[in-house]
Amino acid sequence: MHGVETEARRKPASSGTITALLSLAGLVAALQTTLVIPLLPDFPELLDVSAGDATWLVTITLLTGAVATPIVSRLADMYGKRRMMVLALSMMVVGSLIAALGGSFLAVLIGRALQGFSSALIPVAMAVLRDVLPREKVAGAVALTSSTMGIGGALGLPAAGVLYDSFGWASVFWVSGASGCLLLLGILLVVPASATGTRNRFDIVGAILLSVALTALLLGISKGPAWGWSSPQTIASLVAAVAVLALWVPHELRVPAPMVDLRVSMYRPVLLTNIAGLFVGFAAYANTLSTTQQLQLPEITGFGFGLSAAAAGLCMVPGGIAMLIFSPLSARMASRLGGRATLVAATLVMTASYAFRIAFDDTVSLIIVGAVLVSIGNAMAYATMPALIMGAVPLTETAAANGLNSLLRTIGSSGMSAVVAALLTGLTIELAGRSFPAHGAIVAMFAIAGGATFMATLAAVFLPKQRPVSPTPVDPVPTSAGS
Repeated sequence: MHGVETEARRKPASSGTITALLSLAGLVAALQTTLVIPLLPDFPELLDVSAGDATWLVTITLLTGAVATPIVSRLADMYGKRRMMVLALSMMVVGSLIAALGGSFLAVLIGRALQGFSSALIPVAMAVLRDVLPREKVAGAVALTSSTMGIGGALGLPAAGVLYDSFGWASVFWVSGASGCLLLLGILLVVPASATGTRNRFDIVGAILLSVALTALLLGISKGPAWGWSSPQTIASLVAAVAVLALWVPHELRVPAPMVDLRVSMYRPVLLTNIAGLFVGFAAYANTLSTTQQLQLPEITGFGFGLSAAAAGLCMVPGGIAMLIFSPLSARMASRLGGRATLVAATLVMTASYAFRIAFDDTVSLIIVGAVLVSIGNAMAYATMPALIMGAVPLTETAAANGLNSLLRTIGSSGMSAVVAALLTGLTIELAGRSFPAHGAIVAMFAIAGGATFMATLAAVFLPKQRPVSPTPVDPVPTSAGS
């Protein structure tokens, strides 16, 4: 059909090669989110800044990633997926080099901002897999690539800790840059280029409004604990986000080629999957943050274990391995039982796992087991959601639709990060003249996360029944929100 994108369907060297390459790209992109977390306690001294300023090295990557993901995903559908993957990876490599060579807080801040562009790699990679792989191999490949969001987040903590302890803080950025260069070469050699695109006019106004709204929203959420939830900065950020979104929505419904097709997004399978993604992203981040926090707390608290940052990070590795194993298994489960049943099972596993974490946290082994159980449910959910979305949207909306789902997971993670910060600073105990988070803060964190996964279950229950899940091209969906 005239104007509809058709990817070059030349068969890649092998399905396994392209799946491995794009999964690695997703893994490296996800690593950027937790790359500097083990370094944050030392960055104030290393870069001669305050502790509050150092946290911007996490916030800035989150902000640029949130803005870049929907924009780059839409451009990928319009002008070619490989081209946009190369752009995102190039920005990440340049950012890594600036951070490694700069030696100053400003240089590292700019570098971390550019690294945030890598967030767009995951939804675009999933769209590439849908385009170029044989039909029967798409589900498993998409599931694995989607799960790299969780796997990379879990593995980033120990990897960064080991590199920092062994080779210094700049090594974290050198390794990131080198990995990006290798992936760039692999993508240029393996991923076929797009033949044509949906050459509609890019929605510049929609992109600007969405960028402003996302920046204000995530700024308010991520800095709220530091600024104070009732501070003028936080309130202004959140109000600005709502106001700009109120302008953006009618604009997107009015323009012929919107930045985000809200009519497609309101189609029931897409809407409910995105709601579930928001809650799953919110809940999953508690697993990473709270596990390392509790393991690093001193033993005098009665529930901490006094582990180093590197050792606590290594305790997250089994969870990352579990995600790697269960992602393809979840794709097979979805193909046999349907996407709705698989997503419901995934969110129920996460809810039960958080209940386990509340009840059993007396030893390091039990904490690791609890973290692994949450990771299994997380892998199942992340593996299933992209297939549900791609089974419901036109081929020309693949990257943009997955980009929106990835964005909502990121917003959910940001929300949990704010909740964690509020709980750890609000529920404390005084011991030996020092203030530590109370055990109640950890329990409350898991209870909130379990409640969020239960809300995700409710969203998944109302999905249309699908059997099997197969993320293959479909006709354009109806403009109504009905089933």
